Amino acid sequence: MNTQTLALVSTLAIIAVVLVMIGFGWRNRLRRQAGVDPLPAVPAEPGEPDAEAEGQYVATTTAGDWLDRIAVHGLGIRTNAVLSVYPHGVLLDRSGAPAVYIPAGRLTGVRMESGMAGKFVEKDGLLVMTWDLGANSVDTGFRTRRAADKDSLHDSLQRLIAAPQEHSQDPQSGK
Repeated sequence: MNTQTLALVSTLAIIAVVLVMIGFGWRNRLRRQAGVDPLPAVPAEPGEPDAEAEGQYVATTTAGDWLDRIAVHGLGIRTNAVLSVYPHGVLLDRSGAPAVYIPAGRLTGVRMESGMAGKFVEKDGLLVMTWDLGANSVDTGFRTRRAADKDSLHDSLQRLIAAPQEHSQDPQSGK
């Protein structure tokens, strides 16, 4: 075997080992997070949104720990999405992944950040929503496609958090 072939085989072996280790790490993360409550049901007919914008769903992490990505329920998948704010909650309609619905009563905060879970952008480039997923407090990041949309979404989310809780009812169940 010549030197170039040996180098190629060695490189491919190292890449294969790294990929297997990444797979084991992700599987172990899923196993550790098996106790995370399921996502709230997405309303069949949510109505007209108060605000809406296209962008990218970045990740959901443990609240306050921007590196601890939540992998269960498809929350670890970065994808394009449309974020819609309704009087009853927030809907992240993700492309190629399950939609994420956050009832208004579970939303506890919204802020702007420059990064989370491997996505770093300009100062205050990400919209981060803090909410309760069962017993876990989590942060969900969203980056708007157009910078002008970020402020209107932020304002709508602030109003939703400040609104009386009767607006947080699920439009299907009335709960």
